[in-house]
Amino acid sequence: MSSPRAASTPNPEPGGRRAVLVWGVGVSVYLVAVIFRTSLGVAGLDAADRFGVNASALSTFSILQLLVYAGMQIPVGLMVDRLGTKKVLTLGVVLFTLGQLGFALSPSYGMALAARALLGCGDAMTFISVLRLGGRWFPARRGPMIAQVAALFGVAGNLVSTIVIARMLDGLGWTATFAGSAAAGVVVLVPLLLFLKDHPEGAEAAPAPHAGPAFVRRQIAESWREPGTRLGMWVHFTTQFPAMVFLLLWGMPFLVEAQHLSRGTAGELLTLVVLSNMVVGLAYGQIIARHHAARAPLALGTVAATAALWAATLAHPGRAPMWLLATLCVVLGACGPASMIGFDFARPANPPERQGTASGIVNMGGFTASMTTLLAIGVLLDATGDDYRIAFSSVFVLQALGVTQILRLRARTARLERERLVASRVEAVHVPV
Repeated sequence: MSSPRAASTPNPEPGGRRAVLVWGVGVSVYLVAVIFRTSLGVAGLDAADRFGVNASALSTFSILQLLVYAGMQIPVGLMVDRLGTKKVLTLGVVLFTLGQLGFALSPSYGMALAARALLGCGDAMTFISVLRLGGRWFPARRGPMIAQVAALFGVAGNLVSTIVIARMLDGLGWTATFAGSAAAGVVVLVPLLLFLKDHPEGAEAAPAPHAGPAFVRRQIAESWREPGTRLGMWVHFTTQFPAMVFLLLWGMPFLVEAQHLSRGTAGELLTLVVLSNMVVGLAYGQIIARHHAARAPLALGTVAATAALWAATLAHPGRAPMWLLATLCVVLGACGPASMIGFDFARPANPPERQGTASGIVNMGGFTASMTTLLAIGVLLDATGDDYRIAFSSVFVLQALGVTQILRLRARTARLERERLVASRVEAVHVPV
């Protein structure tokens, strides 16, 4: 007698033009979310004038966004597992579009903060959904490359924000710029509703029992129990935050005040970080797709290179030479692609019905580290009279913590992956035809 597995029709191999179309709709949503997320980065001075706030209050915008984003990761992962990608992405588009529009029309600092929190909530729903979408529509062997390309669209969103939003602010002013850019949310919502599907026909995930709080606790506990999930979170934690902190808030003050560069030159160095991110992301994706064992060496190598260049820059007496600052920015560009490796540790450790929850746990790592470092640098700058050497040295503390955890979990995760691979091959051999 044949087993139910044998009697069932095998799922079609994912991929093809339909997969590219559906996934393209998903990453276009992520692109717009990143444009909205980073639009404040080019509008800091305008925001300070509009709301009459000082630098500390202005930095609250960025910290609040990260706080909301990080805090939403596990809830969003659970929502993706329970409701599916399309519903979560649709909700995300509505929320971040309303947040961007509300930011355009806010008459006060408090309302603007609320608008950015709403935007951060919607933004938090995009990346995990896009990862889940890619995992369902493309073969597993393409997972690393798909994750890196998705992140590349985020980098492109950062560039659009830097170039387009900045010019719109100069020409159109605050309200027209932010209200006009909010229309991009409507533009991506239409194809999302018309064309996006959670998975190919015949590739439905096994239904999970959604029993309220018990389901939530079980999803989180089972995802966390996997060493691969925890390893992915610590990889994301350790690799992402130096570049995030540099680009989001403290890079420009460091280059202008501590290194005595002009704003134009500092802006070019920040752009170099973004361009390096795009190139390294494609390279890392190709390497990991072909050599799965390269994941941990690439992540740890990126951390080591970042720490070495960071230390060399801080230790240099007086103003660091331009070649050293440029090299630092190129290496910082590798931090984003290295953080994507974290998802590739969590993916094989969890079944499809837990992918969203596991991705949420991983994604929370880097943003938690970024929030911690943003606050630590600010506090240390105030306490030391703007001594950037001491303040920026806080980066090494979090890197040391993360590397310790990566080394602790690495061997155990590799052993479990080998056992799963052997078991899957044995099962494939014994399935009756």
